[in-house]
Amino acid sequence: MGNNPEEKYDMILLSADDSFMFSCTPSASCFNECCRDISHFLTPYDILCLKNHLKLGSAEFLEKYCTQHTGPETGLPVVILRPAPDEDMKCPFVGPEGCRVYENRPSSCRTYPLARTVSYSRETGRISEQYVLLLQGKHCKGHMENHRQTVREWVEQEGIAACNEMNDLMVEIIALKSSLHPAPLDFRERHIFHTALYDTDNFRHQIFQHRLSEKLNAGPDELQAAESDDTALLKLGIRWVKYAIFGGRT
Repeated sequence: MGNNPEEKYDMILLSADDSFMFSCTPSASCFNECCRDISHFLTPYDILCLKNHLKLGSAEFLEKYCTQHTGPETGLPVVILRPAPDEDMKCPFVGPEGCRVYENRPSSCRTYPLARTVSYSRETGRISEQYVLLLQGKHCKGHMENHRQTVREWVEQEGIAACNEMNDLMVEIIALKSSLHPAPLDFRERHIFHTALYDTDNFRHQIFQHRLSEKLNAGPDELQAAESDDTALLKLGIRWVKYAIFGGRT
């Protein structure tokens, strides 16, 4: 599901045990239609999963499939999936038989027809979440399918929890930017953010080849994990961004 800002949705708030009707299969008349006319934001964890699925280095993936902009609301660098160069502006990973990266598709695709919003409490450090059901009238017929599940069942079935856990680590960074650093990031800060969160292979190189590890305040077990495990590396990158960009202000 693409994040098209011009697409209009009716939204219904749902609790974890509320149920909704939805199913998406190749037999649906609208199959693959939601993968066109996209403007799709990727989280750092989305990029990690996609580049590994495609067996590409992070820099190669970013150059081949992405563009980068400054988020108008957060003021932070954001990565957007570049549509395929055709008249439909379709996702570069969709084919006639469906998504070619389905096992590692982005979080928002995995969550659709739900969307998840979160809020962060600086006082408690806790994150609260809310799901909404997106009723997309333009082309999606999945809501007409006779298949009912709860939000909780959908989250488990689609493997959404692991994505949420990693994506939630970014929420504190957004809160820190808003409260402690309202000015635009300078060149050095943008480079730190991009390398640690998006170009993670380069970040690993800096840790182990350019002795960045001495500044990370990471234990031996964390460094050993980050040397071979990309999820551990991303967690270390998130910590580095919080320290290197906001540490002097906290």
